[in-house]
Amino acid sequence: MSTAPESGPSQPLQLEPSAYAKRAGYNWPSPDRRLAATTKSGRNPLATKGQRPGVLQELTEDAARKLSGSFPGPLILPGDELAEDPKYPPQSFRSWLNEALRKNRKPNKRRNTLYVASAPEIASSMSFMKGWLQPNVGKGGKSPASTALSPPPAEDIIKYATSFYHGMPVKHFPRRLKFVPWTESKTPGKAGNDTNYVGLLAGNNCTRIRARPCHDGVFKRQLNLQDLLDAAIEMLPADAYSIILLFDHDMYEDEEDDFCCGRAYGADRVAVVSSARYHPGLDEYAGIDLAHMWPASHCKSYVDDVCSAEDLQPDLGTDPGMVVRPGPLLSAVEAVKFMEGTSTPEAKRGLWFSRLARTVVHELGHCLGLDHCIYYACVMQSTSCMAEDVRQPPYLCPVCLSKVSHAIACELNGRDEAGKGEYIIERYRSLEDFCDSWKRVGLFAGFGAWLRGRLDQLES
Repeated sequence: MSTAPESGPSQPLQLEPSAYAKRAGYNWPSPDRRLAATTKSGRNPLATKGQRPGVLQELTEDAARKLSGSFPGPLILPGDELAEDPKYPPQSFRSWLNEALRKNRKPNKRRNTLYVASAPEIASSMSFMKGWLQPNVGKGGKSPASTALSPPPAEDIIKYATSFYHGMPVKHFPRRLKFVPWTESKTPGKAGNDTNYVGLLAGNNCTRIRARPCHDGVFKRQLNLQDLLDAAIEMLPADAYSIILLFDHDMYEDEEDDFCCGRAYGADRVAVVSSARYHPGLDEYAGIDLAHMWPASHCKSYVDDVCSAEDLQPDLGTDPGMVVRPGPLLSAVEAVKFMEGTSTPEAKRGLWFSRLARTVVHELGHCLGLDHCIYYACVMQSTSCMAEDVRQPPYLCPVCLSKVSHAIACELNGRDEAGKGEYIIERYRSLEDFCDSWKRVGLFAGFGAWLRGRLDQLES
């Protein structure tokens, strides 16, 4: 399998939802609605009193075309989350701002820190849990050789979250978590591979965590994420805006669920994320197309091929200018076009980290009150599978960016609307610096190019 998008000048891009989106029943919000969704008033910011008929429509369509090279529509391919749930309700900036739950969970000077907890240690008496960490998708049910990698460290996650949520303190959770035996009787049996419960120790508090055999057999056992989230609630420090717990073990949500990579209880400002399914050794099993991870997922030829497999023809009515429009997305595609593959251990470690980092900031977004995004391709989109996950971008779309920048620049740091605009540029620069330090990893090389292109647009 190739590991780079097609070469050639002005690679055509898919900037609107695919032809499959219509079959699935997804209706992309109009340009007017997309612009209106970024404002406090809920009205199109280009609307003025006394406008001649048709002027607003022209201005809106021109603004949408200019934004499309930075913020394309969601792809919506077969099996994607919005293809399965195309009527998912949108959350505009105005609806987020007036969300009842936000009244008691706005960031403030006393409650402003994002805490990241490292994956728990495993007590010597629970050493069998180390066997739960190894994927079993190689020949004969054995772990493939490529699985001999260490999970991404919390320190790197903290650095990325610090740039992504620029202006909010991000700290390492001071307590070291540990998996220990859990017993409920005076004569406990010896814990082993078939145990149904483990204990998660944080300081003097121990929480019972359910464990079960993995339904799809990829791992020996999984941990229940609802129990892990309950444990996170008990750990939340007084100065915390939110806390996210990292786990290397596979997780599940309910008995009908195969696995879950992350979940947040937004109202409680807690989240958990597992690195297990992001392991590059599982890519073939998960059906991940390494040649078309973001940003190459927006290559039009790739999207057309996927739709053709569903007996759908490309949308010939698409504006040609929308297909080849220069902009940050095209810069991102060009930046990764000739990058080396992902066969070396160093490349695999970077790939693993980039996937985990994107999910961490997604779940922390829920803690800030953001719902899943349906307006654009966006890091706050929901995903139905690993293949969709890697096709989605690392950036916040204009609607979600308006929420995060308001929460941090205005609510937390007391800046006005002008200061909010300045904050967005400061945040982009911080992210650009981070991406430059990880430029050998495809996601961050593409994101860095996207950021530079977007900064040029905003500063010109």
